[in-house]
Amino acid sequence: MTLTDAIILGIIQGITEFLPISSSGHLVLGQTLLGVNTPGNVFEVVTHLGTLLSVLYVFWKELSSMIHSLQKQDTQKYILFLIVGTLPAVIIGLAAKDMITDLFESISMVAGSLIFTGIILLLTQRLNEKSKQLNWKKGLMIGLTQAFAMIPGISRSGMTISTGLALGLSGKDAAKFSFLLAIPAIAGAGLLTALDVEPGSISIPFFQLSLAFFSAFIVGTISLKWLLGLLESGKFHLFGYYCLMVGLITYLSI
Repeated sequence: MTLTDAIILGIIQGITEFLPISSSGHLVLGQTLLGVNTPGNVFEVVTHLGTLLSVLYVFWKELSSMIHSLQKQDTQKYILFLIVGTLPAVIIGLAAKDMITDLFESISMVAGSLIFTGIILLLTQRLNEKSKQLNWKKGLMIGLTQAFAMIPGISRSGMTISTGLALGLSGKDAAKFSFLLAIPAIAGAGLLTALDVEPGSISIPFFQLSLAFFSAFIVGTISLKWLLGLLESGKFHLFGYYCLMVGLITYLSI
């Protein structure tokens, strides 16, 4: 992997992690197009950690407010909803880790998953804007779709935000819960991978990993802020056309 490859893949991760077009799927396609072979998923985790830093940066005020209001009942409930929403990814991720890792080698799986994501996103156009309150049942449902999005090509943000909208949450509330839910999910995935890595087994130089991390962080921050603006303008579903197009082109070119 060259320095240019690392930066390009970091940028791809930064753009696609928050936009509902599947970062994992695009990383697989990007590595294939660049002819980059990175055994395992260490590179994916490093770039995901870069976008995790983006979430912490963009939502720092909300996180700080939660920390300073831990004694309030509303804050305690919201944290409980985040915990409930995180459980499916933890359980399924631990139980099916090897199977999920193997899916990253299947271009046809990525293509089909992107098409599926596109259909789901387009269906959100039919949803009317509502402002229902979040509860533990809705948190669990959103968490289940986050776990489903561990399949490469299935967009985590696309699935969780779409589910939140379908359950009656406003675009702003659905996005906030989706991205705060990403914090334990991405951090947990990074920790599990770090524990599995054997000393001396990482074939990618540290400098390339660092470049990918920081490019993912910078571009991820810009993309996240842009997406939040698009949600307010009601144009979230437009990404569905892109996912369908990329999925179909990928499938036909296999």
